[in-house]
Amino acid sequence: MKGRSDLQQRLERIVFGTDTRAGRLFDVVLLWTILLSVALVLLESVHEVRVRYGPWLMAAEWTVTVLFTIEYAVRVWVSRDRRRYVLSFYGLVDLLAALPTYVSLLAPGTQALSIIRAIRLTRVFRILRLTTYTREASHLLLALYASRHRIIVFTLAVLALVTVFGTVMYLVEGPSHGFTSIPRSIYWAIVTLTTVGYGDIAPRTALGQALASAIMILGYAIIAIPTGIVSAEIARQERQRRVLTCTTCGAGDVQDDARYCPQCGAPMKGA
Repeated sequence: MKGRSDLQQRLERIVFGTDTRAGRLFDVVLLWTILLSVALVLLESVHEVRVRYGPWLMAAEWTVTVLFTIEYAVRVWVSRDRRRYVLSFYGLVDLLAALPTYVSLLAPGTQALSIIRAIRLTRVFRILRLTTYTREASHLLLALYASRHRIIVFTLAVLALVTVFGTVMYLVEGPSHGFTSIPRSIYWAIVTLTTVGYGDIAPRTALGQALASAIMILGYAIIAIPTGIVSAEIARQERQRRVLTCTTCGAGDVQDDARYCPQCGAPMKGA
């Protein structure tokens, strides 16, 4: 952006940077304000607190909302690429942090959506320079993405199983024991297979209880499968990232589990 003033440049370093004392102070104050706003949303949902301190909570909520609105406007004003910031993840979150209070004027009851401000706490990674955790999170997301086809197949197989189990249980137990329809029976099968066990529906016949026992045991095995899929993918990516350097010929792309260098055949140290 051309024609940026000195004030814009100074404010940009404060609101977007952490390399100055003012910038770090701004981020720390912002984090505490976010925590306060989240606490206000939680307290407002408690009936006793809302009845006793409702006006004070509303005044504090509007104060925080105005501050977030000013902060968002400043961020847009000082951004080098305003469109990029507005459409970015943090730009959208910053906007949504202020909107619920205004929306609640037109649609009462939407005030609880202000809890989205908790997402802004992810800025702590940048403030505390915890980039290692950010990289590890990206590795986990990459592993999940790489395993998506296997996870989709697994999910479809589970859906098929609960459909079959639910239908069978509907035929075995029937409406007299709470299994009033196949969809409701499928709901019971999902609750049972995932070992949640709400207890709102339960089989009464011996055959139904035997089937339920089999589903419960199967559930423990099924729950472990997605974890194994993702863990195997993470291990595979780690093996790809970790390479050794041959001390004999200098080859730098030797896998860490190789016993001999693929270039010169020399034994690898530690193999």
